[in-house]
Amino acid sequence: MTDSRSPTATPGPVETGTGTGQPFRVQGGLIERTGGVRFSFNGTSFQGHDGDTLASALLANGVRVVGRSFKYHRPRGIFSAGSEEPNALVQLRRGAHQEPNTRATTVELFDNLEATSQNHRGPLGFDLMAASDLLSPFLSAGFYYKTFMWPKAFWEKFYEPLIRNSAGLGRLSMGPDPDRYDKGFLHCDVLVIGAGPAGLAAALAAGRAGARVILADEDFRLGGRLNAETLEVDGMSGSNWADRAGAELAALDNVRVMPRTTVYGAFDHGTYGALERKTDHLPVSGGKPRQVLWRIHAKRAILCAGATERPIAFGNNDRPGVIMAGAVRAYANRWAVAAGKRVAVFTNNDDGWRTAVDLAAKGVEIAAVIDTRRGAARAKLPGTAIHMGDAVMDTSGRMGIRQIKLAGGASISADCLAVSGGWNPNVHLTCHQGGRPEWRDDIAAFVPGKTLPVGMAVVGAANGSLS
Repeated sequence: MTDSRSPTATPGPVETGTGTGQPFRVQGGLIERTGGVRFSFNGTSFQGHDGDTLASALLANGVRVVGRSFKYHRPRGIFSAGSEEPNALVQLRRGAHQEPNTRATTVELFDNLEATSQNHRGPLGFDLMAASDLLSPFLSAGFYYKTFMWPKAFWEKFYEPLIRNSAGLGRLSMGPDPDRYDKGFLHCDVLVIGAGPAGLAAALAAGRAGARVILADEDFRLGGRLNAETLEVDGMSGSNWADRAGAELAALDNVRVMPRTTVYGAFDHGTYGALERKTDHLPVSGGKPRQVLWRIHAKRAILCAGATERPIAFGNNDRPGVIMAGAVRAYANRWAVAAGKRVAVFTNNDDGWRTAVDLAAKGVEIAAVIDTRRGAARAKLPGTAIHMGDAVMDTSGRMGIRQIKLAGGASISADCLAVSGGWNPNVHLTCHQGGRPEWRDDIAAFVPGKTLPVGMAVVGAANGSLS
């Protein structure tokens, strides 16, 4: 793979709205721009495109606050671009079909999708329970067990109902679930978990050799990080290479490609559990099962689950507008969305610089790059303030980030802060049978240990190959 970024970023045009009221759309992307997809959030109608997620469509329409925090009801914005999302938990659909606590970053956009925010009293922008944030010095962990002690008779009739009504996030339907679900069994020679560059290459090699292959990936589009980057593979863009690889795999009779499928468990004797979302992305299921629970028996498994970006801790790093740098890059390159009008980047590695270069090339203003390392800048960004050997200490802004305060004393105006603290290999499945991950100083992360589930091999970023 080669990186097609220029070390000197040349600004490109910003598409302000594309005529559809989407002020944060930019050029490029992998979405289908012909036509549009109507959806609603908190009763307000918006428009997105085929290929969008709910999160990317909300960002494109300028929606920054999507929920409230569990305890103090602080405003919450979109923080990532995948299944690791901790903030953008929304309620989908109505009536008996409603589903709480769904990550907006994994919800495929479809016509007439209805989503609502959670965990607030009154409007999202004026949550009455936000007063608890002002009282936070008095509401420490477990305060209710120390405070609601007297009178004793009040606990069952008053204190406990009060606590229960304040707890939880979404709301379940009280009626029976009308959707259909199914289960099944699959057998293969090779199970490939993850359809990024490593997973696609592994599936191609096994499929071409005649092995019975299952390729499972949680995303609805094959390619993994190739869809979020400007990398080139075999002389073509990474996303085009992924599309070509996926088409070849789909044409092989001995290969089963399973997008929208999460492999969640590695059990004894080469057995894996997987959940396939069959119709979650459709307005109407058409009588088909919504989800299928698969038990997969594999002679060999190749784990290509990639890596998850690490955040960096600093004061008020939970404000809307603070987003992982890799996610900001994914929104720009895959979904053609700028996460902000004026973006600052805070990093301790070269990945943050990639985000700055890609955004600048799409015409997004880069307010500053703050790198904790000392030395020369890693890229030329004309008109951008570079702070080497510095760090973000705090942010300010009521419903979203407006100002960034640095340890060196500088103050930077920005409506988005892209943060990169490096990457952690996704080692979870390697630990399901007692395996222990091992620490690697060079990447400051855990990698799979020597004891793996029988028949499993780990390759790519999941094994610590992050370059």
